[in-house]
Amino acid sequence: MNKPLNTPSSAGIRLGGDTIEVMAMTALLIASIVFFSLLAPGFLTATNFNSMSMQLPELGLLSLAMLVPIISGGLNLSVTFTANMAGLTTAWLVQGLLAGLGILSVPMAIMVGLLVGASAGFLIGFIVAYVGAHPILVSLGAMIFLQGVGEFLTRGGGISGMPEVFQTIGSGSLLGVPIPMLIFLAAAAGLMYVMHFTRTGFSIYMLGSNPRATEYSGINVKRVLMTVYTLSGLLAGLAGMVMLARFNSVRVGHGESYLLITVLACFLAGANPFGGFGRVLPLVLGLMSLQVIASGMNLMGASQHLATAVWGAFLIIVMALRMPFIKQS
Repeated sequence: MNKPLNTPSSAGIRLGGDTIEVMAMTALLIASIVFFSLLAPGFLTATNFNSMSMQLPELGLLSLAMLVPIISGGLNLSVTFTANMAGLTTAWLVQGLLAGLGILSVPMAIMVGLLVGASAGFLIGFIVAYVGAHPILVSLGAMIFLQGVGEFLTRGGGISGMPEVFQTIGSGSLLGVPIPMLIFLAAAAGLMYVMHFTRTGFSIYMLGSNPRATEYSGINVKRVLMTVYTLSGLLAGLAGMVMLARFNSVRVGHGESYLLITVLACFLAGANPFGGFGRVLPLVLGLMSLQVIASGMNLMGASQHLATAVWGAFLIIVMALRMPFIKQS
């Protein structure tokens, strides 16, 4: 029996009434906050919440970049290196080719960096769509290619010393909310609209649910696949901009450890590993829960590696509980 498809109209209804995933992630978030507020000194402070809001966006954007291919029934293993290549391109332009343009160099360099991210995704989507290679193999090849090119061009080093506007983006705030967090929330809201209220989103869900039926229905599957990975690359490029601004530097290995965590976050929030199902709102709530756990354990003096182990344990438990329902769908 095929999984139910999400149309633009029904997606809006399910978004409001999709209580299982949203309530589960909300309960996890509340339980995590209550637990660490009782055990971790200094957890319920403005400083700690501001710190969490600064750390979450880069992982959040990379997770959004991973979610779209997963919904389509694929995977993009190159999101972190796509982000780094976009950041490297932006840094090179700001300090080199566009340096003479002054303040105009920053928006122009950012646009080119985002274009690099989207182009990397477009290339993956083109190969997946027209060559027929598996997305895991294609994105793995793209990951290795981007890593090698980045290391060759930087000689394994990095670029630092960005203009002050980048520091404002990376560490500034608007109405008390860190700018990186506002960027993440805006990207999440935009992706939520695309996935749940547009024909493009309907086509992506339908492709993940039943590729053959999607093709027979008259939807251009190749174009949808290219859209999926281009959008993924664009979101990864935006993550690269946030990392560049927050660290005031960029190198090929930035955020490399985030790759598997993005997959964890998507599956934790209810994305189906076989495609056709996944929601932006539960993902955002799940990411907040993971950040609360990491920050709380850090305040308690636990190692970051232990926090990662706890994240992995959540994935195993959630997937074990959810798998019977996935097989029935």
